[in-house]
Amino acid sequence: MKGFVVYATYRVENDKAKVYLFGRLENGDSFCAIKSFKPYFFIKDSQTDVFKLINTGIKFEVQASDFTNFKGEKLAKIVLNNPKEVPSLRDQLLSKGVECYEADIRFAYRFLFDHDIKGGIEIEGEFKQSSLVSRIYDEPQISGAEVNVPLKVLSIDIETDRNAQKIFSIALYSEALKHAYVVSDKEVEGAKAFPDESALLSHVLEAIRLLDPDIIVGWNIVDFDFKVLQDRCRKLGVPFSISRDEKMPVYVKIKSEFMRDSEAEVPGRIVFDGIQLLKASFVKLEDYKLDTAAKELLGEAKAIAFTNKREEIELLYKNAPAELCKYNLKDADLVYRILVEKGFIDLAVARTKLTGMLPDRIKASVASLDSLYLRETRLRKIACMTTKVADRGERIKGGFVMESKPGIYGFVSVFDFKSLYPSIIRTFNIDPLSNSPDGEITAPNGAKFRNNNGILPVIIERLWEQRELAKQRNNNIESQAIKITMNSFFGVLANPACRFYSLDVANAITSFGQTIIKKTAELLRQEGLDVIYGDTDSIFISLDLPSFDEAQKVSSAVVGKVNSYYDAYVRDNFGRKSCMELQYEKTFIRFLMPKIRDSEVGSKKRYAGMIMKDGKEKIVFTGLEFVRRDWTEAAKKFQMHLIELLFHQKDLKSYIRSYVQDITSGKLDNLLVYRKALRKDVSEYTKTTPPHVKAARQLQTIDNPIISYYQTVDGPQPLELIKSKIDYEHYIEKQIKPIAEAVLGFYGESFDEIISNSKQHTLFSF
Repeated sequence: MKGFVVYATYRVENDKAKVYLFGRLENGDSFCAIKSFKPYFFIKDSQTDVFKLINTGIKFEVQASDFTNFKGEKLAKIVLNNPKEVPSLRDQLLSKGVECYEADIRFAYRFLFDHDIKGGIEIEGEFKQSSLVSRIYDEPQISGAEVNVPLKVLSIDIETDRNAQKIFSIALYSEALKHAYVVSDKEVEGAKAFPDESALLSHVLEAIRLLDPDIIVGWNIVDFDFKVLQDRCRKLGVPFSISRDEKMPVYVKIKSEFMRDSEAEVPGRIVFDGIQLLKASFVKLEDYKLDTAAKELLGEAKAIAFTNKREEIELLYKNAPAELCKYNLKDADLVYRILVEKGFIDLAVARTKLTGMLPDRIKASVASLDSLYLRETRLRKIACMTTKVADRGERIKGGFVMESKPGIYGFVSVFDFKSLYPSIIRTFNIDPLSNSPDGEITAPNGAKFRNNNGILPVIIERLWEQRELAKQRNNNIESQAIKITMNSFFGVLANPACRFYSLDVANAITSFGQTIIKKTAELLRQEGLDVIYGDTDSIFISLDLPSFDEAQKVSSAVVGKVNSYYDAYVRDNFGRKSCMELQYEKTFIRFLMPKIRDSEVGSKKRYAGMIMKDGKEKIVFTGLEFVRRDWTEAAKKFQMHLIELLFHQKDLKSYIRSYVQDITSGKLDNLLVYRKALRKDVSEYTKTTPPHVKAARQLQTIDNPIISYYQTVDGPQPLELIKSKIDYEHYIEKQIKPIAEAVLGFYGESFDEIISNSKQHTLFSF
């Protein structure tokens, strides 16, 4: 029977370690596969005599192996009984100067690596039934498999009193169950009523066990829903038992720091916080409130828009419990549809199938590279070094960002190298294993690499081919998963927590990237083209041509010229095949490259342009205030229309004056809200106190790290508690003026003079 693993752990029974794998089978049954397995690591065969010198107090055996280290030195295998004793034995050996290899791999993941399991599994053997899972396999035959198993997802949402000391209602939403449960001594329409919290909790927890979900989701589910459920269960003496193994309790650990996620572990199942899953999928929202996400992703709002949620929930429970339950169920419904119907659960599963990291660890980019690399070295009978977390000293060199030529342009074509860093790794065989002082390939930073089959290039080539196939099948989820995975490798090599950490190797990638962008710009200038900007993997060319069609024709020729150049350059200088490919991305029909504020120097990573899309004009912003969350909606609206007028060569002055007047008259108050994220607890801001922190300190409770506030004449005040007059002068000076002057500077005009009506002619009348 084939299936998909969602959770892996182990237990030691009678001095024998057993791996427990939980998941869903292709026939729809849930399963637990239990398999004996021994932990192990490697040391140099030449150093095994060390055991004559130390008395470890640990049971282990030394076995011969056919593995070597990166230098080709023969290794011996050290096999233990208890995984928890590996660190102790490793440290004792290190204290004697003995290098240990792969002595830090999580035990359950070691099992997955050795059996080539990337989520998909094939199980052969007898099974018995259980009340918590459909099938329990004891010591079956296990191997990796390609599978497509639908997982059961359950969305949970709870409503409580203002202090979260009493649960009013709980909603459960899944494909098979859509229901709300409420504490009430009367019948409640659309919900099942219970006389007290204990009865409510007991019933809901039993409903979860019977539904047997693989994945439990919610919005802020760990920090709120699970925390409250655990606290109330403890208080009322109700076992918080929703795991797939009665001997493994639910574990909830709350982290107070905003930069660290709280954790909930339900053995046998995955718990996904919708907020964290969206962030892990690189979805950017103005804030991560459920209402915001639902409007953006589903085009729907929550059932009720509260002004003071805590108080109004209590009133609703008292006066209209049916409405509260309807609201409660709608929240659970929205979370389910955002994560399931919009493909975020599928994306997490796809990333597991690619990297072998189970869905709850897909964000672990260091571990993802580990998983792929260690599987490959195992096939080559090579053992990797044990991770030694290094101090972060010198920072990695970034990509090359060219000084731009500021101006307002007509046609500007943009080109970029397809997945530049992964293609550089493939082209020049950049890899921890191939990195060697006697390597034939020398990177611009001086790092050397042997011209053989490195492991990282092989992994990337395999992923690259999978992505092309995914694109052909129009499988956007799989394509996105592969892109995320490939692009993470470069950053991982520069992370001191990575076992392959090497600034030489990481900087070899960026130094090649810098060289390629500079060479490309030089090549195009030799062809008589006006290169106005370049950034990491892209090149911008201004084309002084009469039509859009001619601009596209020249752009196509540029692609062919550059790619032919690199094919020859790599072949002649490195004896390898170039995997680098310049692509034509788009042509702007109008383009603005601003200057750095109060300077004549062109800005970097900040521009706006107009493109044609589906026969309509569309303005695209990069790096400017319009796309930054810490600028107000008033500033964004102003910038959008100002650029639109600029590109159509219409009068800017009257618009600037009228917009300033609208602000000072109070017409745009609802657009003047600042939104800024807290990066740590407010008590930890000691050296400086930014405005959003000052506003946050005025709040009794902070439910969201995104602080919304106004700048008033008495300083920053939170949106919920504003009591002073808005400081309109601040918004005009700090939000509107900088945006206006970025454009006006090209015409020798002054914002201050325009709003004081000192000049009467329009910008485009001369």
